[in-house]
Amino acid sequence: MHRSTLCAMALAVVWSAPLPVRAQGAELSMIREEIRQLKDAYEKRIQGLERRLAEAESRAGKTEHDAARAATVVAHPGARAGGENAFNPAISLILQGTAARSSQDPETYRISGFAPSGGEIAPASRGANLGESELVVTANIDPYFRGLLIAALTPENEVEVEEAFFQTLALDHGLTLKGGRFLSGIGYQNEVHQHSWDFQDAPLAYKAFLGGRRNDDGVQLKWVAPTDLFIEFGAELGRGRSFPSTARSRNAAGAWTVFAHVGGDIGTGTAWRAGLSHLRTSPRGRAFEDADSLGNPVTQSFSGRSRLWIADFVLKWAPGGNAAKTNFKLQGEYFRRREDGQLSFDDTARAAPRFGAVLSDTYASLQSGWYLQSVYQFMPRWRIGYRYDRLNFGRVDNGIVANGLGPTAGDFPLLMSDHRPARSTLMFDWSPTEFSRIRLQLASDKSRVGLTDHQALIQYIFSLGAHGAHRF
Repeated sequence: MHRSTLCAMALAVVWSAPLPVRAQGAELSMIREEIRQLKDAYEKRIQGLERRLAEAESRAGKTEHDAARAATVVAHPGARAGGENAFNPAISLILQGTAARSSQDPETYRISGFAPSGGEIAPASRGANLGESELVVTANIDPYFRGLLIAALTPENEVEVEEAFFQTLALDHGLTLKGGRFLSGIGYQNEVHQHSWDFQDAPLAYKAFLGGRRNDDGVQLKWVAPTDLFIEFGAELGRGRSFPSTARSRNAAGAWTVFAHVGGDIGTGTAWRAGLSHLRTSPRGRAFEDADSLGNPVTQSFSGRSRLWIADFVLKWAPGGNAAKTNFKLQGEYFRRREDGQLSFDDTARAAPRFGAVLSDTYASLQSGWYLQSVYQFMPRWRIGYRYDRLNFGRVDNGIVANGLGPTAGDFPLLMSDHRPARSTLMFDWSPTEFSRIRLQLASDKSRVGLTDHQALIQYIFSLGAHGAHRF
């Protein structure tokens, strides 16, 4: 009896010893099973989302930009569906205006030493003025094309077409084709619409070399490389309707441009982009009105070749990549233009011309300019910015003067004034929301020989309706 009891107790001890081990093994098995089930559920959900994404891309077409690495952002509304009421374009209206003071008359504004561009480059008019309003209409036409129209409504009650183009949506290999009238892709600021500028007016280099900004009628082909580093190449063929070109009736392009941009991220809070652009054109009879040394009106015109290079750079910083509270932007561009051809001097429209004939001889110039600006958002909705502009007269060879045909350098006050225009601009602005902005801008402008124009203005910008994303 005693021996059997001892055996039973031994068996009980042996049997009870592995119970915790067995219970722990069962619990681990349950955890593994739950993990497996979660993995299966998430994999099925991801596969379903990938199928939906593939179906959406096949219907709407893929754009050339990957938003995670592209330096530009374009908003694309949904593709057009069938039915009479299916076409619903995004429509917006930009309202702008200024109240300005200046010590020099804006109506007589010229940049000494540089050929007038014919563009709207003068400072804001004195007093209260309605600025240029923009009506924007855009939509996907079908799975293959997108369309956009921007009509500028001027204070003079005129309507001007700023942009009107189609753009492909479904080209493969990162290619995009654009056709119609559009802002050129050269430089950095040229493609940015005026209401999105950090200052009310364009830099002096844009005014002197592009008439404020360049848009043309033609086609543009752009390619974005499938790399983590943003790499973009583009080429444009245009009619040459704006300065420094002249519109001509011919069966060939009047101007062509090429540009390249690269960009990327530095950590999580800094992004950058740099580029190089080239514009080549051959203006014919590019004329402007000037005054000779006696103050009499004369007409000067240039025919020849014009070559412009632009180098641009922009750096943006925001703590942790969140620009809502505070951010900083540094932006600059350098312009260099070479022109050579024939220059004409015509004072025969006067009753008693000094020289009695249209004089013509060789002309060549090499001029440059640059600007550097920074904008700092020091707290939500409030920004401060500073910009410095400089133009370099460079070298100008005027055969009419050099070969003694009659007129002297004083008869070419715009082309032959050896002057280095400069300007300093300070701005403060407040943006209650992304749809409104109030700006104060102060400037000291030395674009005219011997004169300093002290400028002050208040600007308002309001956006009504659909509002697409801004470019990088």
